[in-house]
Amino acid sequence: MNELRLDARVAEVLPLRRTPAGVPIASCVLAHESKQVEAGLTRDVSVELQAVAVGELAGVLAAALPGAVLRVSGFVAARSLRSRSPVVHLNTIEFLEGN
Repeated sequence: MNELRLDARVAEVLPLRRTPAGVPIASCVLAHESKQVEAGLTRDVSVELQAVAVGELAGVLAAALPGAVLRVSGFVAARSLRSRSPVVHLNTIEFLEGN
């Protein structure tokens, strides 16, 4: 299984671009902070992840302002054949209250 669900703040949104076939793509950096329990101990966790939305969802992501809080889901894949860095490919984006 390859599924990621995360509440995160938008740290950066890159300009909307298009593939050679005209498919819209939006990229961003998502920042997550929370407290998690590991081995019975509570620890502070923070991470920044690269994320991408393709097609109709790209317009939704491109409209997000830095600082907006989102609930997202998607899957993790390598950036490319040459770069094995992980990128979250978004399937759903929900703006949380307070945005």
